[in-house]
Amino acid sequence: MTETDASTRGDDEEQRGGVATAAPGHESEEEMSEEEMSEEAPQGETDRPRNRPSVKRLEEEGEVAADYLEELLDNADLDGDIDIDVENGRASVAILTEGGPDRQLRHLAGAHGEVLEALQELARLAVQARTGERSRLMLDVAGYRAGRRRILEDVAARAVAEVRRTGDAVRLDPMNAFERKVIHDVVAEAGLASESEGVEPARRVVVQPVA
Repeated sequence: MTETDASTRGDDEEQRGGVATAAPGHESEEEMSEEEMSEEAPQGETDRPRNRPSVKRLEEEGEVAADYLEELLDNADLDGDIDIDVENGRASVAILTEGGPDRQLRHLAGAHGEVLEALQELARLAVQARTGERSRLMLDVAGYRAGRRRILEDVAARAVAEVRRTGDAVRLDPMNAFERKVIHDVVAEAGLASESEGVEPARRVVVQPVA
């Protein structure tokens, strides 16, 4: 059974498209990258203590990324304020505008978030080049991820309701690691089980009843 996102296709069409396809083979935890495992783990289970970077290091990551992004904005002749924070054991960087949503700035997110994902990876590489350490910082532009999170929470809630009603597992549309993490957190909070299956870019979440 596939959970469709009909109710979100209107407001969400500019952020993300895609129709569910046949699920690829399940990828085991051993085959998942450290990045995927940390982003898909339910809230509170990410970052084992021995691997958790210090707040000072995370703040440094944010500052390095901010320097890189400020230069990018200058070169693109775009105005934006950069906010640095530490959330859930990782650096969080957001490009904002004082006057609310900026259509030009939204180009840095892309219609389906693909530009944002690429920009986030570039910022992580800039941090790694400076510090010598791999970064897991999260980047948001013009509130794209915040808006996407609200939509995903609604999708997850409807999937949870469907599983409770039918007792059958629900397979969602393919999502990136950030989106899957949101789904896993909502499902865990609701007391149900979830897992990811398939390989990128067709990796998806399966919401399951508790045995």
